[in-house]
Amino acid sequence: MALPSAAPKRPAGPSTAGNDNLLSQLEAFVGPVAYVLSLWALSQYFEGAIRPQYLVLSLVTFAISFPGAARLQASVASLAGESVVNWAWTASLLLLMGWVTGYINAFPEPVLYTWLWLAPLGKFGAAVALRSMAPTLLSWHGPAQRALIVGMNEQGLALANSINASAYCRIKLIGFVDNRSDERLDTNQGYALLGKHEQLADIVRKHNIKLIYLSLPMASQPRILHVLDELKDTTASIYFVPDMFVTDLIQGRAAAVCGTSVISVCETPFKAANGTVKRISDVVFSLVILLLIFPILLAIAAAVKWTSPGPIIFKQRRYGLDGEEILVYKFRSMSVTEDGGTIQQAQKNDTRITPLGAFLRRTSLDELPQFVNVLQGRMSIVGPRPHAVAHNELYRKLIKGYMVRHKVKPGITGWAQVNGYRGETDTLDKMQGRIDYDLDYLRHWSLQLDIDIIIKTVRLVLKDQKAY
Repeated sequence: MALPSAAPKRPAGPSTAGNDNLLSQLEAFVGPVAYVLSLWALSQYFEGAIRPQYLVLSLVTFAISFPGAARLQASVASLAGESVVNWAWTASLLLLMGWVTGYINAFPEPVLYTWLWLAPLGKFGAAVALRSMAPTLLSWHGPAQRALIVGMNEQGLALANSINASAYCRIKLIGFVDNRSDERLDTNQGYALLGKHEQLADIVRKHNIKLIYLSLPMASQPRILHVLDELKDTTASIYFVPDMFVTDLIQGRAAAVCGTSVISVCETPFKAANGTVKRISDVVFSLVILLLIFPILLAIAAAVKWTSPGPIIFKQRRYGLDGEEILVYKFRSMSVTEDGGTIQQAQKNDTRITPLGAFLRRTSLDELPQFVNVLQGRMSIVGPRPHAVAHNELYRKLIKGYMVRHKVKPGITGWAQVNGYRGETDTLDKMQGRIDYDLDYLRHWSLQLDIDIIIKTVRLVLKDQKAY
């Protein structure tokens, strides 16, 4: 059964199953780019310039051949054969189109004849070069992601073997979690048994696990749902290994791990192209906004300094992406700068709030320094609002799925804030409502949704009285 969600749902838009592996993304471009560059080189060599007809042909060629196949782990012979076969198909289609349209006459025969053998050779050479550069490219990603598999069964062991056999897999398998006794498990494979299902959340935190693969039989759905329930207090990405599964998916999509098919159960929407789009939009919007409001920032800073003792900027520890602590900037709006184990949320008529601070909070001007956090990469313009560390530790124990909101960077504004959950959350129901909207944002993210939230936020701060 699918788990219910309390938040109203936006219609789900088209989803793109992305792969965040840099090598896989580069492989998609290797063939098409090699074809285009070889054509441009011939144009320059035979005609002294890249003429318009060559630009048109390169555009058509790229459109036909993109994306290229992922063949990084294939043998050299297989890679060479695939280069020839793919180019034979592409070249045949191009020649047929050129003959039917008469456009083939726009190119000298020496160029076409040379291109027929140079293009596949260029693709093969580029693929071999990419393979040699693979270790360096992988190092740009940082250390391998730590993973565990729930279920030491046939498909779980197959996935483990695939991960360990892959030369270009950025996954470090730590071991297995299984409820069965050692006598019923194949422990001769050399993989560590980390514990039982009921210990899973603690194991994930202890070993800093980022990826979890559920390899459990379909007949044990209650057990699977219990495991997922336990994992809602973590920020790990969760994938299901069997063919089919039904639950309350966060960015559910099919994927492959070292050749083994999996289905994501809980994943960030900002993978591959989506992540690039999100980051570019954050940087561009933040730079434009900071340039426009720079005089306002100086005026507020001076006003804060002159109207009450204390620092201009209040730095508070918050949970960011993957539950890691970050420092979030705000103009100080209180006479205190609390950041300890117990923090009282601001309330109406709160005596800690300065007269200027009341105005700043009501208009959200105190949040403006967080555009610097966005440029630093700690935050996004739109995302779940970050809570104080003390509040996180409290609510993660009270609300199932609370930590899932940290699959993305926190935002200056969010889907919950424009739906009535801005300001104080003085009851558990209010916090539950905010989390429901945060998770709804993860399920249905799009750039258009971000723009809608920004527009609604601007309207909201002009009339909303809920932020104290």
